Order: sequence, then structure tokens, then C-alpha cells
Amino acid sequence: MTTNNVRAIAHATFIISGTDVIPDVWTAYFGVRPSRESIKGQRFVLPSGKLSQRPATLGLWGIGSKSIIHSDQLAPHLRYLKSYLALPRGDLRDLAAAQGATVALWCYWFNEPGHGAPDVPDDIRAMMGALGGTIELDEYQ
Repeated sequence: MTTNNVRAIAHATFIISGTDVIPDVWTAYFGVRPSRESIKGQRFVLPSGKLSQRPATLGLWGIGSKSIIHSDQLAPHLRYLKSYLALPRGDLRDLAAAQGATVALWCYWFNEPGHGAPDVPDDIRAMMGALGGTIELDEYQ
């Protein structure tokens, strides 16, 4: 089921974050520009396009599926991120650990009656486990 509604029912963001995370390192590693980034102690661009009033409390590099994938299910969003970032990568877990970074998939799910349950495929769960990462599900009603 695909939706073109203003309110997305599902989307996901692959995030690398931590006190010492420098976004340019991860941009070079993945070879893609992030959709979200911040450096601890520096102001950053908010999703609205405005500059934050306060400096970031941590470094962050993230890429999201919201503007690319238009699906009511999480699986297509997660598979897009996996493919786009060529995941899993054998050295990612060690590189993240060396920087004190955490790896996560942040999943947004707008759950109204009839939408069903969020669908995080087993292979995505296994991949994130192998990367030492987590899957965070933000469910809204």
C-alpha cells in the first residue's frame, strides 16, 4: 500500500551518533551526504531548514527514507537504507566502536486502526545485531 498523504505512516533513519562523531568521516565512509548531521558544540540545521538556537549535544550522521520511499510499511524504508548504504559492512561495527559511536535505525510508525503492526524484517534485525546497533521504534497514535 502506498500513500501520498502529507503525513507519512512510516519512515526510517539510519543514525550514527556519539560525543566524538564527526559527520564528514561518515560521509566519506558511505560516500553519500547525510540528510541530518551535527557536530557536538556547534549549531546545526534543523529539519525545518532553520539554524538551531543551541549547539548540538552530540555528533550525529543520519540518512532517512522519508523523502525517497513512499510506503505505509516500514520494510521498504529499511530495505532502501540497507541497499543505499551497502549494509552490512564488515568494518562498520569496529569503526563505530573506535569513535565511541552508537549505530541505530530510528523507525517512525503512525498507527491508527487498520494500519496493522510495524514490520521490521528478521534480516534487518539480524543485520543491526551484527553491527552492534539498535532498532528504535517511535509509534504514534
